[in-house]
Amino acid sequence: MSENVLFVDDEKKVLDAVERQFRNKLHIETALSGQHGLKKIAENEPYAVIVSDLRMPGMNGIEFLSRVKEITPDSVRIMLTGYADLHSAIRSVNEGSIFRFLTKPCEPDTIEKALDLGIRQYQLIISERELLEETLRGSINILTEVLAFVNPEAFGRSERIKRYVNEIVTYLDVSEIWQIETAAMLSQIGCVILPEQTLIKMYHGEELSKEESQLFDMHPIIGSDWITHIPRMKEIAEIIVYQEKHFDGSGNPKDSRKGEEIPLGSRILKVVLDFDVLETKGIFRGRALTELKSRSGWYDPSVLGALEVVLDLKANYDVKEITIKDLRPSMILDQDVITGKGQLLLARGHEVSYVLIRKLKNFAINDGIKEPFRVYIPRK
Repeated sequence: MSENVLFVDDEKKVLDAVERQFRNKLHIETALSGQHGLKKIAENEPYAVIVSDLRMPGMNGIEFLSRVKEITPDSVRIMLTGYADLHSAIRSVNEGSIFRFLTKPCEPDTIEKALDLGIRQYQLIISERELLEETLRGSINILTEVLAFVNPEAFGRSERIKRYVNEIVTYLDVSEIWQIETAAMLSQIGCVILPEQTLIKMYHGEELSKEESQLFDMHPIIGSDWITHIPRMKEIAEIIVYQEKHFDGSGNPKDSRKGEEIPLGSRILKVVLDFDVLETKGIFRGRALTELKSRSGWYDPSVLGALEVVLDLKANYDVKEITIKDLRPSMILDQDVITGKGQLLLARGHEVSYVLIRKLKNFAINDGIKEPFRVYIPRK
């Protein structure tokens, strides 16, 4: 057992005895009150197991472990008390999700066994979470790779909006950054049902047929349905399904949600997606922003204001026409890259990487690429 353990008790002699007992077996830290325990949790590495006395002045053990559950939910919580009444036991389990309930005086072997089991439980929780995160990252990568292969136009759009979304969430200082950024990456995944030509028409402001419009309107629901079954993706799926919802409640899906009832990520995506359509049409950014502002009730005003700030930040890029040999990492494509046969290879919005440069050079040798093309170059 090598994980950190925290004991919290208002009796110093109890803590001294614990330290003596486990001095050569565990890394034990102690605190004489719930407030002191919370301070230690904030200042140190996560504790595998946190043991608390029930009856303490100021903040009792139930209140303390309930706070612990909010701050460090992975830590395994154990209650230790000399007042073993049924009501306290039930309350502590319900409010603090207690792993074990031990009574004073408690035999050293009993405490050691409880700590051993608690540490094993903590290690299991961490291992399962790491496995889930790896599975989740892999699932997201596969979905984006499928989109890039099947529909590069839709993938290019997701790459463009992802950058705007990243900058907006940073400016707004929101807490659910990971969910919103992932939703931006996967916002166009439902478009794999659409012919690429339909997307090109849509993104360039051309009129769609009735059937094409119906299919396009369905893509957020389809994309949301696909990813909702992936663990930890429920919130992301909800953001995607509401990405075409207007702030005043109109738009899709047609339900009663409006204003701040709509997920923040959806409100951000709505602004960025509509701005991208206007910019793709070739409309100057300032005019595109004015067009968005004129659409009464469509957008969250705070998100629209954040986009305006982000656009000013974008002024830190220069636009230049270059050839393949001049491409450098961190440049951003401002123009579709087309093969010599007229096939779309990369849509506008891709950020250039070393891997992307090698890919383009290979295509230039084998199939040819129309050059030059425009890129954004970050100013130093």
